[in-house]
Amino acid sequence: MPETYWVETLGCPKNQVDSDKLVGRLGAGGLTEADEVADADVVVVNTCAFIEEARQESIDTILALAEARHPGARLVVTGCMAERYGAELAEALPEVDEIAPFGVAFDGLALEASTLVPAGVGTSVAVELTARPRTPDFDLLRLPRPKATAPWAYVKVAEGCDRACGFCAIPSFRGPQRSRTIDDVLAEIDDLAAQEIVLVAQDLAAYGRDQGHGERSLIPLVAAAAERVERVRLLYLYPSDLTDALVDAICATGVPYFDLSLQHVSAPLLRRMRRWGDGERFLERITTIRSREPHAALRSNFIVGYPGETEDDHDALLAFVEDAQLDWCGFFAYSAEEGTYAVGLDGAVERALMDERLAELRELQDRITAARRDALIGETIRVLVDEPGVGRTHREAPEIDGIVTIPVDLEPGTLHDLVVIGAAGPDLEADRP
Repeated sequence: MPETYWVETLGCPKNQVDSDKLVGRLGAGGLTEADEVADADVVVVNTCAFIEEARQESIDTILALAEARHPGARLVVTGCMAERYGAELAEALPEVDEIAPFGVAFDGLALEASTLVPAGVGTSVAVELTARPRTPDFDLLRLPRPKATAPWAYVKVAEGCDRACGFCAIPSFRGPQRSRTIDDVLAEIDDLAAQEIVLVAQDLAAYGRDQGHGERSLIPLVAAAAERVERVRLLYLYPSDLTDALVDAICATGVPYFDLSLQHVSAPLLRRMRRWGDGERFLERITTIRSREPHAALRSNFIVGYPGETEDDHDALLAFVEDAQLDWCGFFAYSAEEGTYAVGLDGAVERALMDERLAELRELQDRITAARRDALIGETIRVLVDEPGVGRTHREAPEIDGIVTIPVDLEPGTLHDLVVIGAAGPDLEADRP
């Protein structure tokens, strides 16, 4: 009988795209998907290593799946942790049969336990990978994917990042930006056959810049994608690259959703982060977006407790959150990442103080989000049905924001005009007019 597999994905939407492509690779190799972990012959964990909390979640998941697998099943760890901490993981987690970095795992070179050998005589704990070299022309971005199983799908348009943000280690293991061609991205969109496509990359607004095109590549890509599907959504936009032309291109798709990577609003702290901008410029951009499209939805993320963050910096962020009235915000405690610029900075913020600041910001944003959702009661909204009883408007990105509870008889993949009849925190309830 053919072997079976189970793939567990952690981290960001970009990791989900990688997992989808790995599933396609495994299927092409004759493996079939297991109904549950205990039935799988190969268990793959696609890990995240962005911050300490993500690494701990990855380790906890690996250990839980090691316990849940059946005797003889192979446990393979891939993704960011495998790429960044392969040797350390092999030594620390004897439960794992293989640590497989991106290209090795996806090229099918390292999914057999025979590629592992003892790291030292007399020990059965530490192992090292002895797979064949990666194929020189192997390109993870170009791997085929199965048809989407939901009415929406993520599409990664580039890999890597050319920025040098002080807190981020991603360029050290994902490499410099490598953009796909527009034709390649559009072919994948066609194959997925989803109603909503969510374009993602480490630095989405810089799509095509490594090919010498800059913003001129993203705008025609967005326009061409919008001709193929009902909805096109963009995630992770660096604020300095959000030009008027790009704002207009996004609004023209009918999904005026802006996910702005701001990280903070204090100018001195942003310089320490090696990033552009300040609160005044960010508010100006947000005002411009809303003047162009009053129904625009905005999301951002902020780091709390970056080295050198003062009470004045924190108060400035609180004031910005109040003034900006964003629909959605994520707040994350600073995590010192090995090899990053920030590790060597002075002015460390104690964890207890970070937690106080996080709680204050989250409480404020929860009130703002709830008020903005309450304001929609009585409005007619256009809803894409994700599954029976659950849908989303242009205001909600899948898996990230709130949802809309809808009549259960509406068919997944269809769009309907409904009236909002209630709100509960981040979620809405809507019914037929």
